[in-house]
Amino acid sequence: MSEFYTMKIAGLERNLEKFPVSDKLDIAAFIIFGDVELTIKGCEELLKKVPEFDVILTPEAKSIPLAYEMSRQSGKPYIVARKGIKVYMKNPIDVCVESITTQHEQHLYLGQSEIDLIKGKKVLIIDDVISTGESLSAVRTLVEKAGGIEAASCAILAEGDASKRDDIIFLEELPLFFK
Repeated sequence: MSEFYTMKIAGLERNLEKFPVSDKLDIAAFIIFGDVELTIKGCEELLKKVPEFDVILTPEAKSIPLAYEMSRQSGKPYIVARKGIKVYMKNPIDVCVESITTQHEQHLYLGQSEIDLIKGKKVLIIDDVISTGESLSAVRTLVEKAGGIEAASCAILAEGDASKRDDIIFLEELPLFFK
């Protein structure tokens, strides 16, 4: 039988299913895919909190709906840092990342057209959840490599110790569940 953690996010109640990450730790999985109501409302609330920006950057894949919706609401373009090099990516740059929800090392890539959109611009970094900060660190490195300026980093949720950080903007704290 599944266990759930119930919380309010942007005024909406959600039941997040718990999953083991190790024999000592469970996380409550926040899956934004398919939750249009929460995507719209969460982005409205985040946009009230973030400073001025020129472009949105998000890592592939779970936060793509957030980047799209923030782009739609703000009128600013969004870019996705891809997990693999695509044939249409000229002169790609990359960074390595390991996150709590991924079982192996990953890379994030930007091609020349994305680099051109970022260079000299104020970049808003968006993710669904910031936990260990590894993904955020990788995206920040991409912004720097591309010649952009970080406007802010934001997420719907900050998990565990990330909620104590003063360098991110988030809506709610998501606890870790230690066994």
